[in-house]
Amino acid sequence: MRLCTVMHEGREQAAVALPHGVVLVADINARLGRAWPTDLFALITQGLSEALAADAFATARYRDPATLRYGPLYRHPRKIWGIGLNYRDHAADLNAVYPDEPASFIKGDHTIIGPGDTIELPPESQRVTAEAELGVIIGRTCRRVSEDQALDFVAGYCLILDMTAEDILQKNPRYLTRSKNFDTFFSFGPQLVTRDEVADVLKLEVGTWNNGRLHRANVVANMQFPPAYLVAFHSHVMTLHPGDIISTGTPGAVVIEDGDKAECRIEGLGELVNPVRRTNPAARRG
Repeated sequence: MRLCTVMHEGREQAAVALPHGVVLVADINARLGRAWPTDLFALITQGLSEALAADAFATARYRDPATLRYGPLYRHPRKIWGIGLNYRDHAADLNAVYPDEPASFIKGDHTIIGPGDTIELPPESQRVTAEAELGVIIGRTCRRVSEDQALDFVAGYCLILDMTAEDILQKNPRYLTRSKNFDTFFSFGPQLVTRDEVADVLKLEVGTWNNGRLHRANVVANMQFPPAYLVAFHSHVMTLHPGDIISTGTPGAVVIEDGDKAECRIEGLGELVNPVRRTNPAARRG
């Protein structure tokens, strides 16, 4: 199943994306007399298993995706874990020492934007990068799970663009949190693709694109710490809750400028595109 959030009647609502079109959960409720949450975060928190039956939306109203505006999957996850330097090639880009444990950081929900929303380049940074990443969305509460168990607690996967004020980070690695937490520095969506639709997550190819050109791509199998390991590892740090996001690292970061269009493409999962604008045009680099 592919779930999304779309703007309808002035608010963001959960929907199911199907080959024939998009079905609002609200329409499913009206058709079947159900009361499933119409907010995707609440739907994940309640548990997706009940909503997976195909007959739940087979007779509901289909809407043309071209007429809909997509939002981020949801606005307020309890946690966003980011993983740095998870591909060796990216560590080489930054002249960084490759970590022997996940290089984790946390982002706030103030950074969240959705498909088509604008990435704002802050005047405090003259070198911002966009990084395409595979997102792992937790579906069930988990604590101290093994790597073999980990994916059982995953609701599905999504596309992510994670931004970094790279010049700030390069001044001092202790500035990682600041460099990652400017407003608009985390885009995710447009769909949550449930785990049953991904035959082998390790075979997915993640690509960072800018202005329609591929910057860098790699397959998940080439991560030092694959998704199952990341879920298990972080579940030993703190309890992971439904809707928590793990952004698994990028194959390559591309410098973005005013007027660019940054993009994440993942084979089989889709595309996520965001335009770029500098908050203070007079502060443009170069």
